[in-house]
Amino acid sequence: MKKVLFHLLVGWVLMMSSLGCSHAMADERARYTYPPKHAGVYVVAHRGVHNGIPENSLAAYQKAIELGCDFIEIDVRTSKDGEYVSIHNSTVDAYVEGITGKVEDFTFAELRAMDIGIKHGEQWKGTKIPTFEEILQLCQGKIGIYLDLKNAPVKPLMNLIKQYNMEDRVIWYCDPEEHDEVERLSKQCVSMPDPGPEKNLQQIIDQFEPTLVASVWRYYSETFVKTCHEAGAIVIVDESDQSCWADAIAWGSDGIQTDHPAELIEYLKNYRPQYSKSPNNGGSM
Repeated sequence: MKKVLFHLLVGWVLMMSSLGCSHAMADERARYTYPPKHAGVYVVAHRGVHNGIPENSLAAYQKAIELGCDFIEIDVRTSKDGEYVSIHNSTVDAYVEGITGKVEDFTFAELRAMDIGIKHGEQWKGTKIPTFEEILQLCQGKIGIYLDLKNAPVKPLMNLIKQYNMEDRVIWYCDPEEHDEVERLSKQCVSMPDPGPEKNLQQIIDQFEPTLVASVWRYYSETFVKTCHEAGAIVIVDESDQSCWADAIAWGSDGIQTDHPAELIEYLKNYRPQYSKSPNNGGSM
């Protein structure tokens, strides 16, 4: 009888130790710890503040800083000779006059010679495609970065992020294999998977145990948010237009990526939610 009790006790201790280790491992997951500035909701300026300003430009990012946004969303691609630049489209066709072609087929010098501002008016003439390092220099200590990897490797970008002490201010929107590399290279940067359709959400949660999940509006719902929060993750949704805001906030969304950050900030000033979101490290709404 004593032997049976002993073995039961050992089994219980081992089980509790295992649970403790799992809990500790979960607690070690990187989280974004800076609190949202506006009514408990992170405001993400999609491609910077680009209404009347060239998108993905330093001017658009500077405007987001001045407005008090929580993040700028940037897209990073690689030039033919290995420089990392911020440009959304895979081609330059929409940004410059009289030049066409893929970003990856131009050298950095060729890309830098392009004027991406003149199409927006004389006051923006001479605006250049910025490098990732220039963006880090601009944002350091001022604003978070929502990093969308379009065509760029994780490791050299991570090295630059570490150089500018920005690990805890960058969240990574990337593919599953890149997710693993981000977590391996940094204990502070947060990788942010996007499950696409909601039917894939639980699988993403089980596979990655994310602390932050991304979504787009066509796949978004109140149950999507609830599932994320129950798993200990916060969620940032990419709006389709301003009509999404009321539902996004009512459902408990932790952040909204928008093309209208100034208007969203004003909207949040007048919003008085009646609940709190416990998974949000930035505090309650």
